[in-house]
Amino acid sequence: MVRQGGGRRGQTTEDRQWSWDKIGEAWGNIPGAFRLVWEAHPKATVVMAVLTVVSAVLPASQAWVGKLIVDAVVHAIQTGIGAEAGLRAAGPYMLAEFALLLLSTVLSQARSLAEHVLHAAVSLHINTLIIRKALALDLSYFEDAQFYDKLQNARREADWRGLRIVQGAFGVAQALITLASFAALLVRFSPWLALILFGATIPSFIAQSRYAHLSFRILSWRAPEARRMNYLEHLLTVDESAKEVKLFGLGEPLLRQYRDMMEKVIREDEDIAVKRSLASVGWGLLATVSYYGAYAWIIFRTAGGQITLGDMTLYLGLFRQSQTTFRGLLDGVNGLYENSLFISNLFGFLALQPHMAPNGIVRPVPARIQQGIEFRDVSFRYPGREDWALRHINLHIRPGEKLALVGANGAGKTTLIKLLTRLYDPTEGQILLDGIDLREYDLDQLRQKIGVIFQDFVRYQSTARENVGFGQIGQMSDTERIVSSAQRGGAAPVIEELSEGYDTMLGRWFKGGHELSGGEWQKVALSRAFMRDSEILILDEPTSALDADNEAMVFQRFRELTIGKTAVFISHRFSTVRMADRIAVIENGQISELGSHEELLALGGTYARLFNLQAQGYR
Repeated sequence: MVRQGGGRRGQTTEDRQWSWDKIGEAWGNIPGAFRLVWEAHPKATVVMAVLTVVSAVLPASQAWVGKLIVDAVVHAIQTGIGAEAGLRAAGPYMLAEFALLLLSTVLSQARSLAEHVLHAAVSLHINTLIIRKALALDLSYFEDAQFYDKLQNARREADWRGLRIVQGAFGVAQALITLASFAALLVRFSPWLALILFGATIPSFIAQSRYAHLSFRILSWRAPEARRMNYLEHLLTVDESAKEVKLFGLGEPLLRQYRDMMEKVIREDEDIAVKRSLASVGWGLLATVSYYGAYAWIIFRTAGGQITLGDMTLYLGLFRQSQTTFRGLLDGVNGLYENSLFISNLFGFLALQPHMAPNGIVRPVPARIQQGIEFRDVSFRYPGREDWALRHINLHIRPGEKLALVGANGAGKTTLIKLLTRLYDPTEGQILLDGIDLREYDLDQLRQKIGVIFQDFVRYQSTARENVGFGQIGQMSDTERIVSSAQRGGAAPVIEELSEGYDTMLGRWFKGGHELSGGEWQKVALSRAFMRDSEILILDEPTSALDADNEAMVFQRFRELTIGKTAVFISHRFSTVRMADRIAVIENGQISELGSHEELLALGGTYARLFNLQAQGYR
């Protein structure tokens, strides 16, 4: 939908079609919501269903017992049997009413308990589904702003909206059963009057539905703004940005942006709330007038002796409760509709499918690489982009070879690594491992074969042990392996000096956390890569935060530890690049030069120019 000038355009044919489509989709979501709640906690769902049925017949039972009590008292007065005899006559009915009241209290508490249990279970179940779906999706989704809008809409209120659908559906079922029991009693008095009472609540229901639909549409439109507000709030309150925010005086300007966006949201919500309230009051007045009309008619017939005083008590109670119950029924239906609109965002997100779908052939990854890795006329462009990130790449990486990738920022080096690790598939061409297309291998096995650390590695706000051990999650309990990996990656001296060694919390987000320098974090990340005893090791600018001496030491150790393994690394420092067996120069998404350090210097091309240019800076 298009927004113009801060307002929203009038309803068009497209809008009306969208509305009808959404209405059908909303009602179609109810079975799915029940399935979610059932999957979360079957026992509590069954308890809710049983409590609903029992609670539904209580109001009519209580009204009928109340009538019997009044009729017993009136009969005692009319016959003059005395107070004691009158009490004995009404006593059984009073005990029955007490039992029904006690049962109602117990059922109410049991329902609250069941709802409490369900709420926690449903919240966990839905959040698990959202996270698991996110884990299953390709990297391309996470580089698309629209994906984050869908994620925002899916996560917002999805857990409690799902429970509200089930609560609302049970409430509607209870109201229908209750109204059916009331109807059986009201037909004896005046079917037409009952029809008027119920019909008077329908206009209010229609008005509420209209504003529920409008609220949903505005909230869906608002997803990008909501993410922006979340980002600003994060930016203003975390350690990563605190220094620049203070030094550049960004606090108040960013806070002003946040407040302006929030105030706009508040104004829109207030506008809908006011209109909704006015509609409810106006149409609610019609229901009130109809009720008092029925009230007068009952009194008129009682005064004329056409019904007993007990009947009058019964019918007044039934009319009052019937209208309340019917209004509750319509409100429940309206709530079902509104909550179903929101849950449709969740189902839409869960319906997303990976772009890299399995091709039906799943081969086990070879135990040892025999032929190496081959890029065969590989071209790639990112989803939604027209320009090519890589074009006609032909490259054979032999088993055990050390290959360095060099080139300007944005040339395509990291993109090539993403293709090799199957974070993306080539747009054109093939990447072969031992002569077999990567797409035919089991993806989890393939990635187990590869250890990788990117330049923008994650700084886990967790213990040092976990920061290293995450490299091979299945070996987290192997302390010897974690320590060995930390030694190979250069992080062991850093960790051993911490107050609690490998059990020290890293970062400042949690109590007792210890912040590391950029270079120290990089050593931890390198150790994480060594934790995975993989046959292929990929380092994408892994030492950019280290000084020249430490970088040379890391790469020398890296070369020693990867003897017999295939290694691919990216670096802008030619003192380390020259350690590679071969060097590939990437320019504008293509390999322009390929050879050893000596061969490329002798060629006198881009590599030689860049090497000499960097060397001059050290003279």
